[in-house]
Amino acid sequence: MNATDMVSQLERLGSDSYRKILINHGANEPVLGVKIADLKRLQKQTKTDHHLALELFDTGIYDAQYLAGLVVDDEQMSKRDLRHWVAKSNCPAISGTIVAWVAAESRVGNELALKWVDAKNENAAQTGWMTLCSLVAITDDAVLDLSELTKLLQRVGRTIHKERNLVRYAMNSFVIATGSYVTELIDLSLQIGEKIGTVSVDMGNTSCAVPSAVEYIQKVQRRGAIGKKRKTAKC
Repeated sequence: MNATDMVSQLERLGSDSYRKILINHGANEPVLGVKIADLKRLQKQTKTDHHLALELFDTGIYDAQYLAGLVVDDEQMSKRDLRHWVAKSNCPAISGTIVAWVAAESRVGNELALKWVDAKNENAAQTGWMTLCSLVAITDDAVLDLSELTKLLQRVGRTIHKERNLVRYAMNSFVIATGSYVTELIDLSLQIGEKIGTVSVDMGNTSCAVPSAVEYIQKVQRRGAIGKKRKTAKC
């Protein structure tokens, strides 16, 4: 199957009502309005198809880019591929989820993430922090660079309220992810969460709210789920 055939399937699955929801959450045209459940059914049918994934992402269609992230062979993704995906992303929702997930599952995700967090481009910086969120969620603590993560948490504490809109949300997510998945950094994550307090982010035409890092980590603690890693970054 090629990208043209797959896009035809996506067009048949799309709905105008869901398309409007996606646009309200930041998606840019072209958007077909395909529900995630339908995208995952296509993923099961298609399985891993790296070439198709690259073609789908280059269409610029929101739904096609989401599916691309589900069927791509993460280990084949190069630095060039991932940089291209950040630049080509339909919207921040794609770069901050799909691209970040794929980067985290790739062989070069950590290296790129540490460069992206310093990017002048807001989408790239957001992608860097969100990639780190996924990395701490799927990587064994013994493999993680705790010293580097400590410095990043301290950086969040110093700079989050001076950062750009998307980056503020991603930084807050990083505090939550680190406190939830990295056992040795729970206390520091809570301290940083207390320090940054309420994080103000423009969530656009949605009812979405920015979670409190402290409250979120404490909920994970009460469930006894601190340090329980995910099998995959992708949702």
